[in-house]
Amino acid sequence: MESGKQLTGTLALAVFTSTLGSLQYGYSLGVINAPQKVIEKYYGQSLGVWSERATVLSGNSTEEPDLSVVERHPAVVMYWSLSVAIFSIGGMLSSFLVGFVGDLRGRVKGMLMVNVLAVAAGLLMGLARMWKPHIMVISGRAVMGFYCGLTSGLVPMYIGEIAPKAYRGALGTLHQLAIVTGILISQVIGLDFVFGNDDMWPLLLGLSGAPAVLQSFMLPLCPESPRYLYIVLGKEQEARKSLHRLKGEYDPTPDLEEMRREKEEADKEPRVSILSLIRSSVYRQQLCVALMMHLSQQLSGINAIFYYSTDIFTRAGVSQPVYATIGVGVINTVFTMVSVALVDKAGRRTLTLIGLGGMCFSAIAMTVGLKLQSEYSWMSYVSMSSIFLFVSFFEIGPGPIPWFIVAELFSQGPRPAAIALAGCCNWTSNFIIGMTFPYIQSLLDSYVFILFAVLLLGFTVFIYLRVPETKGKTFEEIAAVFQKGRKKLAQDPKDATELQQLKTSTDA
Repeated sequence: MESGKQLTGTLALAVFTSTLGSLQYGYSLGVINAPQKVIEKYYGQSLGVWSERATVLSGNSTEEPDLSVVERHPAVVMYWSLSVAIFSIGGMLSSFLVGFVGDLRGRVKGMLMVNVLAVAAGLLMGLARMWKPHIMVISGRAVMGFYCGLTSGLVPMYIGEIAPKAYRGALGTLHQLAIVTGILISQVIGLDFVFGNDDMWPLLLGLSGAPAVLQSFMLPLCPESPRYLYIVLGKEQEARKSLHRLKGEYDPTPDLEEMRREKEEADKEPRVSILSLIRSSVYRQQLCVALMMHLSQQLSGINAIFYYSTDIFTRAGVSQPVYATIGVGVINTVFTMVSVALVDKAGRRTLTLIGLGGMCFSAIAMTVGLKLQSEYSWMSYVSMSSIFLFVSFFEIGPGPIPWFIVAELFSQGPRPAAIALAGCCNWTSNFIIGMTFPYIQSLLDSYVFILFAVLLLGFTVFIYLRVPETKGKTFEEIAAVFQKGRKKLAQDPKDATELQQLKTSTDA
């Protein structure tokens, strides 16, 4: 069995190819921030609040008094806000379809099918200047959000099902690594002297569809998930072939035996729908943990940091805050790599607790730094260091782990529904933060991060009390942790049947 633990070339290819979807998700998250002023100018021009002549003048002169009029114009503000927010709305809607798409034609063909959306979105945004830019960009962002909602569920599902147990955490973390790499790429090529300028911004936005083109060529080379082939389709020989391709020459009998037991249980019980998963008392604790993990990721304030970092760096006297923000992006990527290295050694629970606790202290330090900056000039270094620490702690645990721990907490039956619900929770909280943060910021000013510190403390306590360690455990062992102290389940025959299904399922 030892050779079955090897990392083969095919497994590396499959993981790399699938995470191109995550790279695209990260790029789409980050790309909209840098060229905001340039795009607003074109929106204003298209809406008739900014004349062609003024555009030419502003290109030649250093003074741009009229541009502020455009930025403050209610129509421009509304369309710009919609361009940013529609991405999350698309993701919220499509995250419910992850299970359906994943089971329709399989994980690999599912990812292949949804690439049509990414290419269409890239073309809409890339050709924005050929018609009304605000309508083209908003349409493109909506379609791209819809694509990213699907890919943010399909990628962790596929990787979770093909990864050997010993490497499940490290390979699962690569989804987040690809996201932060995408954000970093978008920040760098969004600089005004690269693509974030008058001439190139449609190309900058349109490039978000490029990874999908590359992925479409590579996906046919990737083996289908053996768990999907065996458990959903009942094709044992195909599953055996897929296991050999992924793990090299080894005896796949133990893996197939485990899938056979899981399939038997899945066949006895009807498929777990999203609604029945919400109602089921047997899965309630797992679902609560899965949703809280995703809420802790989005409500930690990390999006606020990306939104606010340029402003904090400006206040701290950094002459080029955009480069400091890129520095945050680099740290983001580096510490996600640290998480990839540590997650199967230190464990999911430990890294999440260290991450959330560290973020809580960083948020407090950031508030102190921002409040005392005017009195003590050295406090600006405190607030800057706090930002870097905050991001580092986020990527060690709370960033990558929620994406793949959901697949570990649930067996094959409820897994697609659980991933869909967790994804929707993630996108919805992302949307809420995106829409409300500017208002919260104007209300609380420097104290805004105290709010996040309180939330982080709450999440840390919850995870300490409720989240079990899933490192290297089979699904049976993970389920057993949730069943402790729930003896009364056996009194209800329906729950007892559900519990039996849990007990005989194995490694997620």
